[in-house]
Amino acid sequence: MKITRQKHAKKHLGFFRNNFGVREPYQILLDGTFCQAALRGRIQLREQLPRYLMGETQLCTTRCVLKELETLGKDLYGAKLIAQKCQVRNCPHFKNAVSGSECLLSMVEEGNPHHYFVATQDQNLSVKVKKKPGVPLMFIIQNTMVLDKPSPKTIAFVKAVESGQLVSVHEKESIRHLKEEQGLVKNTEQSRRKKRKKISGPNPLSCLKKKKKAPDTQSSASEKKRKRKRIRNRSNSKVLSEKQNAEGE
Repeated sequence: MKITRQKHAKKHLGFFRNNFGVREPYQILLDGTFCQAALRGRIQLREQLPRYLMGETQLCTTRCVLKELETLGKDLYGAKLIAQKCQVRNCPHFKNAVSGSECLLSMVEEGNPHHYFVATQDQNLSVKVKKKPGVPLMFIIQNTMVLDKPSPKTIAFVKAVESGQLVSVHEKESIRHLKEEQGLVKNTEQSRRKKRKKISGPNPLSCLKKKKKAPDTQSSASEKKRKRKRIRNRSNSKVLSEKQNAEGE
């Protein structure tokens, strides 16, 4: 039974690898329901997942899932401990946290560019994930982990790509890399490096000491003459006033 499960997993992984670029390490997004099921089934995720998928894995979760487990209290304390040991991936809900199912669904939007697996026991979330092409789905049944077969939506998407009606995200990335290698499109990283301004030193002209202005000799001389005239005028006015006083007496 174990051999047939691994054969099916290998077949499904090959499908996602060839059509959607899924590669190791496989990033498994866990929600609280999957952690609780693993706890009840005494499944050692870090040991058993790599053996089942026959490759390196990374257990991941989000802040919204952790916050949801905290609010649910003691009943899911063990599931919270399992989730806390996972790598936390950044989700778009920095200010206002959402439910774990809504958060995981947002992580696989726009063609699932990070190639996440979604591991959940939530039936509603599973139905929504199956509607998104290229997202591997995992669940636990009878205390054993199962990689679900590709959904009808995923198979229809692959057929549309093969017929030339659509272009997958994986193909878009490979086309972009080929264009960059051939020089048809400028590499975004190189253009960013070019745009960055070099740190330049201070302006050498600003470091020069300001020259002191030489005193204007002509202006100083004219001021002195004006002062002398004022003194003379004052002395003359005094003399005239004294003569007038003497004549009046």
